[in-house]
Amino acid sequence: MVSDLFFDIVRFFLNPVFYIAIAAAIVLGYVRVKRERKMFRSRIVWGWTELVDLLRNTLLISLLLSVVMAGIGLTVPMEWLIALTAISFVMVLSGWYQMGSFVYLSAAAVALGWLFRRFGWDINVGPIAYEGLYINWEWLLPVALLTAGLLVAEGILIKKQGAPRSSPRLEKSARGLTAASFETKRLWLLPILLVVPGDLIASSTPYWPQLTIGETAFSFILFPFIIGFGNRTRKTLPLYFYPALGKSILSLGIAVLILALISFAWEPMALIAIGIAALGRFGLMIRSILRERGGLHAAAPQAQGVMILDVLPKSPAEKMGLLRGEVIRKINGLTVSNETELYEAIQVNAAHCRLEVLDHQGEVRLRQHVIFRHDHHRLGLIVLG
Repeated sequence: MVSDLFFDIVRFFLNPVFYIAIAAAIVLGYVRVKRERKMFRSRIVWGWTELVDLLRNTLLISLLLSVVMAGIGLTVPMEWLIALTAISFVMVLSGWYQMGSFVYLSAAAVALGWLFRRFGWDINVGPIAYEGLYINWEWLLPVALLTAGLLVAEGILIKKQGAPRSSPRLEKSARGLTAASFETKRLWLLPILLVVPGDLIASSTPYWPQLTIGETAFSFILFPFIIGFGNRTRKTLPLYFYPALGKSILSLGIAVLILALISFAWEPMALIAIGIAALGRFGLMIRSILRERGGLHAAAPQAQGVMILDVLPKSPAEKMGLLRGEVIRKINGLTVSNETELYEAIQVNAAHCRLEVLDHQGEVRLRQHVIFRHDHHRLGLIVLG
């Protein structure tokens, strides 16, 4: 019996979204490293970075949202969580992370639940029969608050991780020259403790602990929420693009949170808040795509110098503070205009390297570094040219 209890609880925690997210993160890392090795003969960051980032910087946010949701007794219906699981599963499998913002998933789960109940559809998933749910202000309010909270979390994560986690990729410019864009594809997992009303959990997992208040039963569950993000920049360097985008999403999340709170006084505002969140996030996505589609590449061949596309972690280049988009004009007193000349100039002085660099403001700065035997033979630079 103890064994049955253990496996019943374990089975409940084995949400398929959790495992498909882990698999997808591993695939993202593998594909990125394969592309980087093909284009630049070297991976830029560790191949398991996407998997590590799945939970990095999300646990504190998850704890805060758990305290708010479970601490003050805000409940979400299990039917909404079931629909959310199915939609998240499809999003992760599709690889279309541009539509992975939680606001899309949340709004789609609300719509799916309403459609099932409106047309009398039903589906059996193991011991659980899903029949959808009616629009009800009692559960829409916590869903709207949770949606706003996860939109704020998305803005923070993009602002913090968008730029350093973008990967350069070579492509042809309008003039037929080799230029570069920067691609970001990420999944984030937020385990959040929720309160779920009703006996749907008990009917499928009879040993699951429940709390009864009056005539209503409640259960605590730890649910894996997924946020997907995908974007490519070409006109703007990631250093400037992602903090601005993250700030815009963060501002939208705060606005949606205010609207969700208004629903305490006027209940229909909860549904309006979810709709505005989805439309606003979609508008930000379209705006970013249109802005980056036209114009010249920010990373393009230079008349004088070699442009830095990326810097390998813990390399001499990183220790010198070199940044993407900067242009190396001279190394050890020698003018360089391509990767071959850069490599040859480094070898002039194998013990000490001096660089003349043009920064993003067009100002010249000098950098130097003592090269040790274990350091990268090309300073850890990924360059264009």
